[in-house]
Amino acid sequence: MLLVRNIRFSAMLRDFSVQSLFMGVLIAFVGFASSFAVILHGLAGVGATEAQAASGLMALSISMGVCAIVISIVTRLPVSIAWSTPGAALLATSGAVQGGFNAAVGAFLVCGLLIVVAGLWKPLGRMVSSIPPALANAMLAGVLLSLCFAPVKAIAFNPLFGLPIVLAWAIVGSLNKLYAVPAALLAFVLVIAFGVDMPDHAFAQLASALVPKPEFVSPVFNAAAMISIALPLFIVTMASQNIPGIAVLKVNDYHPNPGPLFAATGLFSLFSAPFGGHAVNLAAITAAMCAGSDSHPERDRRYWSAINAGITYIAFGLLAGAVTTFVSLAPPVLIEAVAGLALIGAFSSSAVAAFSEARTREAAAITFLVTASGVSLAGVSGAFWGLIAGGLMLALARFSRRKG
Repeated sequence: MLLVRNIRFSAMLRDFSVQSLFMGVLIAFVGFASSFAVILHGLAGVGATEAQAASGLMALSISMGVCAIVISIVTRLPVSIAWSTPGAALLATSGAVQGGFNAAVGAFLVCGLLIVVAGLWKPLGRMVSSIPPALANAMLAGVLLSLCFAPVKAIAFNPLFGLPIVLAWAIVGSLNKLYAVPAALLAFVLVIAFGVDMPDHAFAQLASALVPKPEFVSPVFNAAAMISIALPLFIVTMASQNIPGIAVLKVNDYHPNPGPLFAATGLFSLFSAPFGGHAVNLAAITAAMCAGSDSHPERDRRYWSAINAGITYIAFGLLAGAVTTFVSLAPPVLIEAVAGLALIGAFSSSAVAAFSEARTREAAAITFLVTASGVSLAGVSGAFWGLIAGGLMLALARFSRRKG
């Protein structure tokens, strides 16, 4: 048995390449830099303190790093793992629920459990897949709309602060979309460094924040959090991350069994939840980088890119406290602007997908408008009511067509 393990390990080492190392580091940098602002904003939106948000960011980074390493070693496939960026955007618009962040963590645990069940129990997975894509995309577009206003609000708040961030995103994005948000993040860092008055104790705070400080959050379970957070978070994560992640792998001629991969991401979501992490899932955008020919010319060796990305994610996670402390030095509207710029692509693609079919356009519009309104009824967020309203509208339209 030991000999077999040594042979397998030696074979893995032969598959390693410098190209996959560079691609893995790039994947982790793009994945972290382009959306960590959304994660912090989302966790704060459901009541997390700065320390709890830093802990959540760290837990997510480490969980998705370990998950990527484990899955890629076991399957020898380039499976890229990410946090649920659309899910974090949903949290930002949901607002605090009864029970505060503890209730949100309870919802994170239930969401993770639902993802595990969806992977292991096929009827639930089929149920999620049966949600009309137009409605799922309309709900996501409605969630993202208000966040995408943030760059404009940042310019109105202070043009000297907001414009450099937006211009960096626009100029670099016109050359290479992959680096647009990292460029905006760099501009954000420069604005803080040279434009914001630093308090006397800022550097001491940054130095102390270099030590990882996980914060355990005792979960609270209540109906409002389950309906407002757990269910919409589960649907958004499955529909906009896990299912597209499988599609990207198939496009690149990899054909894994989706169920175990979904279950694995749900399991690691459960690990991160008590420390403030909302959800871990299959990546979509970075999955294309990981599974494509730029990762390595030989398809059987590309899994090392996912392993290297996982290692880098863990390193970034250990620095989450310092990242959060540095971000807190800036006016909140600026980090919201970076988050909004990171979500513009997701908003545009989900909006186009939502309204592309004439038969479902009206129901999608209802879902989008109710969700985007941000109205909370009976303590339940608009995302849930948007999906319900759109579903009822779609059912009514289908009933009318049958009668006609």
